[in-house]
Amino acid sequence: MSRIDETRPFIPVGIAILTVSDTRTLADDKSGQTLADRVTQAGHRLVDRAIVTDDKALIADKVLSWSKDDHIDVVITTGGTGFTGRDVTPEALEPIFEKRMDGFSEVFHRISYDKIGTSTIQSRATGGVVNATFVFVLPGSPGACKDAWDGIIQPQLDYRHMPCNFVEIMPRLDEHLRRGAKT
Repeated sequence: MSRIDETRPFIPVGIAILTVSDTRTLADDKSGQTLADRVTQAGHRLVDRAIVTDDKALIADKVLSWSKDDHIDVVITTGGTGFTGRDVTPEALEPIFEKRMDGFSEVFHRISYDKIGTSTIQSRATGGVVNATFVFVLPGSPGACKDAWDGIIQPQLDYRHMPCNFVEIMPRLDEHLRRGAKT
């Protein structure tokens, strides 16, 4: 069972939040604000926050740009994971994933099912790694953002979380690139 090892230090990570929406602004972006509040309350660094429209190229460009920033360890997107014509966030980001995080989607849907039942199938939440940066792709509702952060992301971004967590493997995410550089 998972637990917190109080003998280990808390290690803050740098996080960027991207809201994907044709209609939101920072002033009325409830999902992005929900995530921003949780990030800072947990003790992490909110490095950047932005909104882009439902455009595959804009979404991918922003995430790629952030993934190359040494101050950003994690990108969380919110919005664009449904089935309507403008929902293109998974299509924008899955092609740039170097590794998919299939378990994230599975656990997200399990948590979501307990709250909203079969309506969870209307989300295409996903996750992966881009340039040694963890990327979480969440639905655009504040409730879904709370569920994903509280139930999955926050524990995995806590170095004290046992038996394992993402923070402890961050230094090794790009070891395949470093190994290739040595040859």
